[in-house]
Amino acid sequence: MTRKTRMLLAVVIPAAAIASCAFPPDNELYQQSPDIPPYKQDSFKEYVTQTRDWVAEHRVFITQDRDTELARNIPFEKGPTSPDDRTPKRGVLFVHGLGASPWYFHDIATRMAKNGWLARSMLLPGHGTRPADLGIPDYADWTEAVAHQVALLEGKVDEVWLGGFSTGGNLVTSYAAEHSEIAGLLLFSPGIYPDNGFLFLTPVIKYLWDWIDVDSEVNAINYQSLSSRASELYYRSVLDAQEHLAAEPFDRPVVLVMSADDSVLAPIETLRTFEKRFTHPKSRFVWYDDTPAPTRDKRVETLNSKLPDQQISTFSHLSVLFAPSNPYYGVKGSFIFVENGQENIALPEDLSTIWRSSWGYTEPGKYHGRLTWNPYFDALIGTIDDVTN
Repeated sequence: MTRKTRMLLAVVIPAAAIASCAFPPDNELYQQSPDIPPYKQDSFKEYVTQTRDWVAEHRVFITQDRDTELARNIPFEKGPTSPDDRTPKRGVLFVHGLGASPWYFHDIATRMAKNGWLARSMLLPGHGTRPADLGIPDYADWTEAVAHQVALLEGKVDEVWLGGFSTGGNLVTSYAAEHSEIAGLLLFSPGIYPDNGFLFLTPVIKYLWDWIDVDSEVNAINYQSLSSRASELYYRSVLDAQEHLAAEPFDRPVVLVMSADDSVLAPIETLRTFEKRFTHPKSRFVWYDDTPAPTRDKRVETLNSKLPDQQISTFSHLSVLFAPSNPYYGVKGSFIFVENGQENIALPEDLSTIWRSSWGYTEPGKYHGRLTWNPYFDALIGTIDDVTN
């Protein structure tokens, strides 16, 4: 055992001893499926069909509406809706984040399809079924799945863009860095710079215990529990993206969207990287905060995140993606993130009185749930149109 390994264990073992959430209950959510579904089909249509069948067989369903839940956890395609139904010249492939689902891009894909794009959203191996299944794939499964879906899209359109949320942002950044034929990137809360100084320990932690966080599974489009194996996969994506950006600046157009109050990532470090490494003059950084972004880069636009008339205090990691009209995460959506890292304040009986924010935000006299939609969604679509055109 090396000195470095002993130092890592000295930190990890005490943490493991107090990690009461590391032992999941005995139910199907924490028992692995026999494998991950195949992801190298000859066509996107075949990919969707086979993935749907696999997820339907192996998913641990959260709600009674299985059809809707299934539809929100499988890959999908949105074609252009122009009257003449011409073959689209441009396509975009979206890659979701850790524990999330393809449906995270439903709103953006729908709007881009109306603007003439062929928009596809894929499923990363290990997702769509149960949290335990993120222990099955390795990092190569993720990168190969992305590469294969890019190849399928390239066979249908002349120009390909890649979009990613959180971990998916890391994966598409790395792929685009290696493939100059990719026209540009759409990055939503990209997870390139995490706000976690202990992430490098994940390759060791996985040998000590299986689960970092175990939560009651009530979210039908996102795993609420996090395994140590899943954390290691995310860490691999971080290293990959950082190494690519350090090696060479990215000189094609990028839309980067982030909340200054993102509780998962390091927004300032992401902003500095945008200034120095995303060099194309047409690129745009949409920064949500109640004060101007700390930069002189004219490509950065600040939009006010403190909207008391809408009971919004700050923007969250995931809110950048969703339209206010989204039926699950929107203003009147069927799911409310009431658990938000608060203590000493009771959940009000009238949920309409809840304020919205990033994780962990508190303010005297107010109960805050997670903000799950973007009040500036239409403006975001406009920014995407400006940059991609």
